[in-house]
Amino acid sequence: MRHPPTPLAVTFLPLMNPVLKAELRTLSQAERILLVEEIWDGIAAEPQGVPISSAQRAELDRRLNALEANPDPGRPWDEVRDELLRR
Repeated sequence: MRHPPTPLAVTFLPLMNPVLKAELRTLSQAERILLVEEIWDGIAAEPQGVPISSAQRAELDRRLNALEANPDPGRPWDEVRDELLRR
């Protein structure tokens, strides 16, 4: 099932080179996933280029403050999993 495009996709989709767009459609699903991973890694390498809203900034600040107030990392996954499997 395909989801409707986001407003950002609607904005930039017409700008995509039609030849490139057609070429992308020829890729297998696995190849498209690898391409998305490559694109995402490139975006993540430059986080300053990703704008965030003031609400997102406030949420990040709230989470950082909560972590600093209680730095306990919780319990290791192995411990939690073993406990759940014993039930």
